[in-house]
Amino acid sequence: MAESVKALPNKIQELIEIREWDMRTRKGVDRFRELKARSLPSVALDGTLVYESLIPGQEELIAEIERRYRAKNP
Repeated sequence: MAESVKALPNKIQELIEIREWDMRTRKGVDRFRELKARSLPSVALDGTLVYESLIPGQEELIAEIERRYRAKNP
């Protein structure tokens, strides 16, 4: 999943901050629980679990990022 996000076009990457948690660490497990995720892969946007158990297509992910960006920056 992280590779899908890192492969987004530069104009989209400029809008986001990517954070990746390693599930082999306590910090990663704690974050997984905070998000109430149940399976991997999982993607949260703005601290909200948006995708779980699937890797969205690049177009779908871009559209969701842009929608959230526009909502926060009218």
